[in-house]
Amino acid sequence: MPDPSAVDAAVAVFADLREEGRELEALVGELPAADWARPTPAAGWSIAHQIAHLHWTDRASLLSLTDATGFGLMVEEALKAPDSFVDEGAEEGAALPPAELLVRWRATRAALDEALAAASPDTRFPWYGPPMKAASMASARLMETWAHGQDVADALGVRRTPTVRLRHVARIGVRARDYAHAVRGLPAPAEEFRVELTAPDGAGVWTYGPPDAPQRITGPALDFCLLVTQRAHRADLALTAIGPDADRWLDIAQAFAGPAGTGRKPGAAR
Repeated sequence: MPDPSAVDAAVAVFADLREEGRELEALVGELPAADWARPTPAAGWSIAHQIAHLHWTDRASLLSLTDATGFGLMVEEALKAPDSFVDEGAEEGAALPPAELLVRWRATRAALDEALAAASPDTRFPWYGPPMKAASMASARLMETWAHGQDVADALGVRRTPTVRLRHVARIGVRARDYAHAVRGLPAPAEEFRVELTAPDGAGVWTYGPPDAPQRITGPALDFCLLVTQRAHRADLALTAIGPDADRWLDIAQAFAGPAGTGRKPGAAR
């Protein structure tokens, strides 16, 4: 029998994912078609590329939950071009008329929402990395939706109001600490860090790790999330590291799977 608390947590992240998608759709839903071609901070990617990428990844998540065979075929196609399949998927979607891309993205999000709600909470579903439970998949989708939404907001010159939904992004960023080292061929720190992040609403502090850990990270949750999604440079953020390993982590942190990106340059507007 599923743990009731785990089920409640899953329902909460499903709702947060829905809301994150709605917030991003509100940014692009009424854009003139020409504005979808605006460049974003991701080199070579327009607003249309950002939404197309989210649609592509949402569709992959939907297949993972509902059609393991179909997802396997999608993985086989990706393995044929491991260095370019992400860009190719974005290019294909960005070539669509913006109105059609918007309709497809909206429909896929709705179908994914239904599939997540129907999924067994204890089942692990296939992915490009380790298999994930539905709640973890939803957290990952929220993180990516928020991060690519930041690219869209920056392209439009919009400053978004951070919400407590960032707790999902922060949690992934903390849990990915050792992965960020491994992807760069670096040994992971031997000890846990203490991470203390001020919630976006100022109503509390999100804490991770042992309270007596000698190495720690402190600062606003928004800044930490911008850092681990590489949407802002460390030099532009109010994050403090105590300890040499914690300090090095802030230079390489990433919440996403795959190779380390180049990130934003210091002083880049957001």
